[in-house]
Order: sequence, then structure tokens, then C-alpha cells
Amino acid sequence: MIGFWVAALLASANGQARDVPVAADSAAVETGASTPVRDTASAPRQLPAEAFARLPFIELATLSPDGQHFAGLFAVSGEQRILISSIDFDASKTKIFAVPDETEISRIRWINDDNILVNIYGLQRVQTDSWYISRMFAVNRRSGEVTKLLWNDRGQNAGNVIWTPSDGSTEILAAAQGSIYSNENAFWPTVYRVNVETGKARRVVKGKTYVLDWGADRTGNVRIGIGYSDHNQTSRLLYAQEGSRSFKTVDRADLGEEEALDVPFMFVPGTDNGLLIKDDAQGKSVIMERNFLTNEDIRTVYASEKSDIADVKLSYDGAKILGVVLADKNDTVEWLDPAMLAAQKLLDEAAVNAEARIISVSRDQNSMLVRIGTPDNPGLLYFLDARTGSLSKFADINESIGNRRLARAKYIQYKARDGLDIEGVLTLPKGREAKDLPLIVMPHGGPWGHDSLVYDYWAQFIADRGYAVIQPNFRGSTGYGNAFMKKGQGQMGFAMQDDISDAVQWAVDEKIADPARVCIVGASYGGYAAMWGVIKDPDQYRCAISISGVSALRREVNDFGGSVRAKLYRSQWEKMTPDFKAVSPLYAIDRIKAPLLLIHGKKDVTVDHVQSEKMYKAMTRADKQVDFVSLPLADHYFTRGADRLLLLQSIENFLATHNPAY
Repeated sequence: MIGFWVAALLASANGQARDVPVAADSAAVETGASTPVRDTASAPRQLPAEAFARLPFIELATLSPDGQHFAGLFAVSGEQRILISSIDFDASKTKIFAVPDETEISRIRWINDDNILVNIYGLQRVQTDSWYISRMFAVNRRSGEVTKLLWNDRGQNAGNVIWTPSDGSTEILAAAQGSIYSNENAFWPTVYRVNVETGKARRVVKGKTYVLDWGADRTGNVRIGIGYSDHNQTSRLLYAQEGSRSFKTVDRADLGEEEALDVPFMFVPGTDNGLLIKDDAQGKSVIMERNFLTNEDIRTVYASEKSDIADVKLSYDGAKILGVVLADKNDTVEWLDPAMLAAQKLLDEAAVNAEARIISVSRDQNSMLVRIGTPDNPGLLYFLDARTGSLSKFADINESIGNRRLARAKYIQYKARDGLDIEGVLTLPKGREAKDLPLIVMPHGGPWGHDSLVYDYWAQFIADRGYAVIQPNFRGSTGYGNAFMKKGQGQMGFAMQDDISDAVQWAVDEKIADPARVCIVGASYGGYAAMWGVIKDPDQYRCAISISGVSALRREVNDFGGSVRAKLYRSQWEKMTPDFKAVSPLYAIDRIKAPLLLIHGKKDVTVDHVQSEKMYKAMTRADKQVDFVSLPLADHYFTRGADRLLLLQSIENFLATHNPAY
């Protein structure tokens, strides 16, 4: 598969701006049964499904250091392409590249004003195990040349960049594995200094047994290593003083007891001190300064009055903290730098009743790419010139929707049956009284994630068809603190599922929903919850739709592969339920009474297509009512417009048949 990635990538590069033609049958769908299209004569005027299925104009957008160019994943003829261009979209300065087949892009970043770095990953079977393989390549915006970096067909992870230059040079520091087998020395990542234009690399730090991650200071000196042992579920932090190559263990953590290493995100030059995010004595996540030679905390650098700190925003050279990302449901950015604070204030004043979020900043902080949107509209992209305060429109994120205001959404709060406070998002259809509505409950994926007041094209599409939509942030969700997230442990299929059903009961008690017209729809973990919902609470739901859902939990956990990282991730899942089989839909089909629709892409590298395949076959053998829409070219995130359209049309037709809105 790795070789195919290369061929697909290079075939589209060659320094030419080009589009890869879509095969005539690219929207083909394999289906286990057909569902009729409903008569919408009695419904208010609706937007076509095509409007909601349209791909966002840009994702992973990033400005070049000088603020004169941008790069990102752009929608071209209904498919995502890597695009580099000048901010005025000069055709002579625009390059378009296909995304390598059977891969997903995790990040795009600028190394200097001329080169971007692209990280990709995909799933590969090796003997009986699945392995997530990551790679990276650089693209030169002038020549269009694509350069593979640290590409080794035997390695698993070759995309861990630990340092990038701030002076415009072409060399980065990256760690790469040379084997997928942990009994081989090459498995443990070695750090290289890599030239992104030539691909030439030289070793800086040789791999050490059990060390899987490395970190560097802002001048490019490797200062830390993070070791893991899957034998005794421990981790350790290795530290080297500035200018030294001698590492010593300075901290340890017991992963089995959910201890975490305190890893610095930056170092104080000329000292052994670094800054990190950690819990203080009161259990609140703050930025702390620590001496890593003595492993003693020096002082609290910053603590937000609003929430725990989840991440930081650093300046281009990594020398100062521009802001912090809060661990709240909105992923709020709290700017500390005066220039960024002033820019955000200007944007907030301009974006009346909307959220303005800075998504990329130039080296001098004078040029910014900004997204302004609302829960009922996809929003727009703007360029902000911080020197003059001028905002210039870059693009509509979805031209098919434009400036239309769709269904209104708001936060709701309810009590779970055990008294726990649960929050969620309620979206109400336009033009209908919020009384006795047909309801769709839509649990999020993860399960470590959360829904918030942002534009959600699934929720808006379903609401546009006349349904109320509830998205519960059940226990175990992120965004509400570590204590709330840990309440999900041991509760997958139990209290986590009850929280979802309790959202339905809240809507019924509030007279918003008709208890006889409720269906459950979800994707990934949400797809699992949809299937388990009609098993655990068979009388509550008229139907269920599982999109890329997990039907056999143990198989999904086994599909994480045999790597050390996979074993650590598997251990997290194993804390979520005492018995995978007991709460796996595949083994409880006899309890299903409601019709079920399964939708899954064959190119999904996150949840194997076989999860839905096996569920469909078992349901069919048991003579249960089931439909299966198998999309040959769809991935986990439905990044092709044709697949998104088929997805939405399948949802609409199934709901119209089994839970009509009118």
C-alpha cells in the first residue's frame, strides 16, 4: 500500500495545477435493500441535500510565515485536494495535488515561505494485525516538487516532526521508526535532521529501547525522550541538559493508575527549566515552570480564571506564549499576547452574534486567517490585516448555503437518571412549533469528544427535514473536565447509554418531542450507540442509523494493531467496559425490534468496513429489518462530496420511511 501512496501522489504533482478526474461510477453504492423516497408535498420548502453535502471550501488552512501564501485541503470537483496559492489566488502561483489514495491527511504546515509539510496516515494489514502507518512529504510551492521524507517501507511511524526552523532554513528534526516489530532495534524511533527540499537526512539521536517520542527546544537541540513499557504499563521521562547528548530518567508514571508524565512544551534558554501544563495542588490545569534536572516545580506561570488549560498557542519562533486553549466545551482560546488580544477584540466587535476564530497567523502577527460563523450557518473566511484593522472576505465556506440562517441551536441541560448533570445541543426545525416534534437523538463519536454550538451539517440537514435533533454530551465526553470524562470508565453500554436515552426523556418531559416518533442516529462510537440503543432500550426508538459504527467491540480494539502505542490505547478502551462481548450489538441481535440502517465506507481506515458487514449479515440471517449502504470510495469522514450526498440521501429516505417528519 505504501508504494501505491507514492505513485498516486507523484502522478498528480509534477509542478502542475491539475485535477484528477473522478470515475464515472465513483458515486456507486452497494446496498442491501432499497428505501423509497418520501413525498415532501406537505413539508415546508427545503434546501436540496446537495447544499448540505457540499465540501467545505477549505480545511486545515494555514498561512505562510510571510503571510503572502496559504495552503490547505480544498474542495475541487467534489473531492479534497492539497492546494497552495497566493492570498490573491493568482493562477500562476497555484498548485493542486491529489491526496494519496487510502490515506487521510492529519496536518499541513509551513516550514518556511516556500515549503509545506504534509502528514498522512493509513491502515495496513501485516499478517494478522492492522497497523496505522504514518508518512510525510514536503511540497515546494515554486516548483511543485514533492519530496518524500524519511520514507521507509518497513517503518510504522515516519511523520513525527519535533522541531521546525524559524529562520527560513530548510531543515527540520523528525523521529522515524525503521520497523513495525518491537523486537527489532529499528522499531525505536531515531531522530534525524532532514532537508525538506532534498530529502537528505542525517542521524542526530539514535533510537533507544522503549523510547517512542522525542522533543526538542526551540533552537533544535533534542532535550527530552518519552519511554513506554507495555510489559508493566509504565512510562518515563528522559532529560538532557542544553548542549548535551546524555539523557537521564527524571520522572516516571504508572499508566495503569492513570498517571501521566509532565512533558514540557517549551524550555527557558540557558537553564534546566521548562514550561508544562499540569494540575496544581487544587487539581486545576495550569502552566507551570519546572526544573527538569531536579524535577521540582518553580512557579505557576499562568492559570485561567475560567477553566482548565488544555493547550497553548506559541509564537512562530516558539519563544513566547500567545494564548491558551481552554478545556471547555467550546475549546475557547484565551489570548495573552497584547497584539492577539487586540485582534480578537476587533474581530468580536465586527462579528455581531457570531463567533470569530483566528485559525492561522503570519510570523509577524500582522496577517491572520479568520473564520466567522454561527451554529446556523457554515460561515465565511476572512483575511485580517492587523496593522490597519481591515477585514477582506476570502470565501464562503459553503457557497450553496451562503448567508442563509438555518435551524436555531442552543445548549440544554438535563439530569441523568442517577442525578448527574448532562449537557447537550438541541437544534429545532425552522417554521415548526417546538411541541410534539419528531426527534432524532444523535450521540457523538469518540467516545472522547463532545458536541458544541458550532455549525454541524448533519444536524442542520436533519432539522431542515423537519426533525428536532438532540446531541447529548454523555458522561465520558471531553470538554467538562477530567472528572466528568472519567465517569465514563466502566460505563460503555451502561450509564453512558442511559445518558443518551435520558436526553430523549428530557425532550418528552419538556413537550418538545413526541415519544412515539424518536430515532437514534450516530457515527463511529455514535454508530455503536445507535445500535446499542435499540438493543438496550428497544421500546424507545422507532429506528436506528449506524454510520461507520462498531458492532463488535473486541474486534475493533484488536484492530488497533500490535504496536506499543496500540497496546496503550487498547488499555484505555478496556477500562470503558468490564465485558466487550456483553455490550457488543453483534451478539445481541435477537433483542433488536426496530429497523436498522447501516452505512459504511470501504475506504474507512478508522473503523473497519467489516464491522457493518458482519452486522448486516447477522441481522439478515436473523430475519431482522436491516438496510446496508456500502460506499466503495468513502472514508471515515466522508471527505468526498459524492459520498456525503449519498450519506444524507440515505438518512433522509430511511427516516422518511420509518419516522416521517410530517
